[in-house]
Amino acid sequence: MHGETSCGGSIAKYSRSAGKDVKRALDRRKKGTLKSGKGGTVKSRKQAIAIALSEARKKGKKVPKRKSRSKAKTS
Repeated sequence: MHGETSCGGSIAKYSRSAGKDVKRALDRRKKGTLKSGKGGTVKSRKQAIAIALSEARKKGKKVPKRKSRSKAKTS
């Protein structure tokens, strides 16, 4: 039921090819060949997913917009 409409069709947040990009990035991370923007090896799973989604956005694939950072509260 997750991600489906009442009519039975599904509304996906991510395109299938974007999902494949993420899987590929996770595999590259496991092998140790995924690099960050600064050239260092990526060790974090979350960072690998973020890199893959960023690359998918650049290619124009269906991926939701990046969440904006909340401003720090000052009181």
